[in-house]
Amino acid sequence: MMALPNCPECGSGYTYEDAGMMVCPECAHEWNPDEKQEEVVRDAVGNVLQDGDAVTVIKDLKVKGSSNPLKIGTKVKSIRLVDGEHNIDCKIDGFGAMQLKSEFVKKA
Repeated sequence: MMALPNCPECGSGYTYEDAGMMVCPECAHEWNPDEKQEEVVRDAVGNVLQDGDAVTVIKDLKVKGSSNPLKIGTKVKSIRLVDGEHNIDCKIDGFGAMQLKSEFVKKA
C-alpha cells in the first residue's frame, strides 16, 4: 500500500484521494499530487516571506568563523529564498554573504 502525503497546508496525516485529487479532512484543502507544490516560507511570527523582503533578526546568532555574533535587531535587506534547512540567502553589512533560518527572523 502506498503512503499518502501529509497535507501541505496544515500537515495532517489523515489525507485521502478523491477523483485524482488529494483531500485533507481537517482543513478541507484539496490539491493535485502530480503538480509540484510550492513550499511557503514563514518567519518566526508566521508571516509569509518572499524574495526581496527585508527582515530583522530576533535573537543573537553565533556566526561560524567570526568571534562576533549577529545581534538581535540586525536588519537584513533583499533576502533571497532557497531550498534547504537554512532557507534565506542574504548579505549582511559587516558579515558578508550568509544563509539564515527563517525561524530566527521576522518580516520588517
